[in-house]
Amino acid sequence: MNRRSLLLALAGTPLAAQEQLDFLADLSQHQDLRDEFPARLKELAEERLAQRRRDVAAMRTPADVAERKAYIRKTIENAVGGFPERTPLNAQIVETLEMEGYRIEKIVFESQPDFYVTANLYVPTRGRGPYPGVLYPLGHEQGGKSHHTWQRMLANLARQGYVALAWDPVGQGERAQIYDPDLQGRKLIRSTTEHTVLGAQCLLTGDNIARYTIWDGIRALDYLISRPEVDSSRIACTGNSGGGTHTSYLSALEDRIHVAAPSCYLTGWERLLATIGPQDAEQVLLPWVGAGLDHADFVIAFAPRPFLMLAAVRDFFSIVGARSVFAEAREVYGLFDAKNNLAMAEVDEGHGYHQPNRIRAYGWFAQHLKQESYASGEEETDVLEFEDLACTSTGQVAGSLGGQTVHALNRQRVESFRPSQGDLLARVRERTGFEPPNGAPEAATYGVIEREGYRVEKLLLRPEPGVPLPALLFVPHSAKNLPAIVHVDGAGKSAASEPGGDVEWFVRQGAAVLALDLRALGETSRVDPRNGSDFPRYFGDYHAAMTSFLLGKSLVGMRAADVLSAVTYLASRPEIKTDAVCLVGKGAAAVPALHAALFDQRISQVALEEMLVSYRAVVDRRIHRNVLENIAVGALRDYDLPDLVAALAPRPVRVVNPVDPLGKRLWPRDAKRAYASSRNAQVLRRKTDAGPAEVYANFI
Repeated sequence: MNRRSLLLALAGTPLAAQEQLDFLADLSQHQDLRDEFPARLKELAEERLAQRRRDVAAMRTPADVAERKAYIRKTIENAVGGFPERTPLNAQIVETLEMEGYRIEKIVFESQPDFYVTANLYVPTRGRGPYPGVLYPLGHEQGGKSHHTWQRMLANLARQGYVALAWDPVGQGERAQIYDPDLQGRKLIRSTTEHTVLGAQCLLTGDNIARYTIWDGIRALDYLISRPEVDSSRIACTGNSGGGTHTSYLSALEDRIHVAAPSCYLTGWERLLATIGPQDAEQVLLPWVGAGLDHADFVIAFAPRPFLMLAAVRDFFSIVGARSVFAEAREVYGLFDAKNNLAMAEVDEGHGYHQPNRIRAYGWFAQHLKQESYASGEEETDVLEFEDLACTSTGQVAGSLGGQTVHALNRQRVESFRPSQGDLLARVRERTGFEPPNGAPEAATYGVIEREGYRVEKLLLRPEPGVPLPALLFVPHSAKNLPAIVHVDGAGKSAASEPGGDVEWFVRQGAAVLALDLRALGETSRVDPRNGSDFPRYFGDYHAAMTSFLLGKSLVGMRAADVLSAVTYLASRPEIKTDAVCLVGKGAAAVPALHAALFDQRISQVALEEMLVSYRAVVDRRIHRNVLENIAVGALRDYDLPDLVAALAPRPVRVVNPVDPLGKRLWPRDAKRAYASSRNAQVLRRKTDAGPAEVYANFI
């Protein structure tokens, strides 16, 4: 804010409000400005989910269900990028703990070569085998397989005559993937943060981190049924939260699982999007909603085998959604005359595998795996410490065994890709889900700021329903046939629009400049890094990005369309010439700007300032921040950002101060090396606090 604006603001004069560059949020008619785009995403999801419900309701025979089951499985496999090759498990029993009525075997196996999985096998020491088996994927609670609730249930299962296997998920227990040898533990405190840092890297390869977590579960099942104590014709799967997620995944994929009982997960995407939104990366298969699927499809894929839904009334996974899933699945089970094979149990508690639901699960397993009733409750058991159940000498695979990590395996995936030749534009459109804007955007005016030599028109552009794009149009006085610049900044339109800023400098060179807030940026951003969560700090607008992916779209593609809407709007202004529009993209808006230029020849030259240097850099580095919004799912199967710069030739591109995946400016030599193959790229260094003339001379 300049001195005059500051004095006016302190004085409380009407002119202070008039000169505000972020001018919409304080207006009564735009109190929901930040909620419009998220509401639009929810509306698009609800439309797709409504069509899905009609499709499910139209099923009339078991054959119809079988066809849908095949589609569900295929969609899961596609969502995770396919599964690895089945290789030797090389399982080893590290130690055995003798307990009352059972023993605990501490086991290490390899779900992929040198990708170590730490597990505990609970084996009955009473009765006669072979026993039914229980696969027990874990939730996100602290301690991995040593968490007290899991221990109690696993011990009770063993005492009841089941062989039960629990393993540490990726990023939990003994399997920290982003490990710090100095700290002798994880670099990232929360497992969910680690999952999603890795998950974003996997998305760039067209995979999902669930590729690794599901495969761990499939190989755990391989090991469980290989044991002579286990009757492979009687296998159950149960787990809570993230374990409920993987119970749902594994049961949908595996015919070798005969009884399923997920706890505190199934609720449906309509309720998720209305409440807590998408959770960490392995819990969001893409593009699940766009593919016409929902949570109930996991149950449908298991029909008509016995399925028990366990829910908590006060869970953050909506009980209303859980009941809807159950009601829909019940109709499908009815097509098999098997409604008795589907049940739901609720407990009036918060999130967790609470004792009443555990007892209900014991009864369900007894009924369907042993053909007997279960009348007793739950026995008290000794709860062991993390160290007692650890399979490694240090409590971490990375500190004891080494081996592969998700990060390393994902990098190997990239190395194996051979991008196809042919129509790059078509492949980029597909990866980003780009749809060109439909005609000129609606435009509404909200006043004018008069400055020396030019005016600033305050505008609201609407390229489509539910997508508000606040904008500032800078127009020199007494000028015609003005050259045009579209200026988009990840920090919002006001960041460079104050007197003396970059935008004013362009205006002083004789250009009309449209500074635009792309959707979910600037005035329409809902990101508040002060909310105490890791997610805004590492992933920006996580919900908007992941919901877009769920629909088969991306923020990159949609924001690129916003840029082109701005170009179309400028074409409607008689004082502006738009046969050769210049485009400046900065920060989080630079990647969409680059894509927009590829999609539209009206853009004659581009400047990309503080842009992520490449997608490959995100995969190569172990940690990144604020790149999720700029990801195109599967991009690295077809292209990287320097490839797009090169594809703009012969149009010139200025690459100014590109940044690494942590947002830090690259060394000049590294920046030049990254774009060495892009002969139309001029890689420039803008010194700290330098003005725009340093890099934008002769830009117009």
